[in-house]
Amino acid sequence: MNPFLRNLRYIPNSKLAVSEPEPAWFGNPGNIDDTKWTNKNWLKSRFHFSFAEYTNYANTNFGVLRVMNDDLVQPKRGFGEHPHRDAEICTYVVHGQLTHQDSMGTKESLGKGSIQFMTAGTGVRHSEHNLHNEPLRFIQMWLTPKAGGLKPNYGSMCGSKIDTKNKWGHLVSSTDAQADTPVKINCDANIKVAELKDEKTSVDLELGEDRQAYLLSVEGAPTVSGEFGTQKFQQHDAAELYGGGKFKISGPGHVLLVEMKKDGKGGRKDLD
Repeated sequence: MNPFLRNLRYIPNSKLAVSEPEPAWFGNPGNIDDTKWTNKNWLKSRFHFSFAEYTNYANTNFGVLRVMNDDLVQPKRGFGEHPHRDAEICTYVVHGQLTHQDSMGTKESLGKGSIQFMTAGTGVRHSEHNLHNEPLRFIQMWLTPKAGGLKPNYGSMCGSKIDTKNKWGHLVSSTDAQADTPVKINCDANIKVAELKDEKTSVDLELGEDRQAYLLSVEGAPTVSGEFGTQKFQQHDAAELYGGGKFKISGPGHVLLVEMKKDGKGGRKDLD
């Protein structure tokens, strides 16, 4: 495998860290049998960057994106109250219902296609649970804010408000940008999602020389093509995309993109 092609570094699912922590670590009772749950443990997390018990100094971040965790949570389980500070935290719900509660007084449940954000700033505590009867999967991203010590804040968007069927849905943009998006965060980054029906359906992406993006194959088997050629993806695969080129992303697949300023920091250094 040649993981680095011009403008694209492919990251197969096999190169992600997988975490299945003890239930008690997050305030849950012991593992139980559940006919709707095929995993032995209550949680299966895939870490795209160095996080928790996964330490990898060759994979700490990609620009301002320093955490991307792909979490699958059993019904009636979750993450008990815990603290955060100085991070812009965005969470995208793939399926199921995510219930969030925080020290700012917020409590709500969000379903498929929804996105929430939290400016942790000077400090906030929150919990995240799957209180429903179906498995929950969500993608959580932590981004470095433009400044430390910001005032904590929370917001969200219900999944039905942005159309992502066979086109880009622009969910998140910077507070400094003029883009009309349901979520605004305090860093130079954009988050977009597209659900592509089949191989005849595609979306285009053009990155300037000063931009870069991290692409996740959330579901399906999308294909990315460009000057470098063609790269096929499976569910959970990812890629670093670098500016100065055009990309075409074809279905079938559900993809999530985090686009940002190119700062020369981070990126996988353990694949070449």
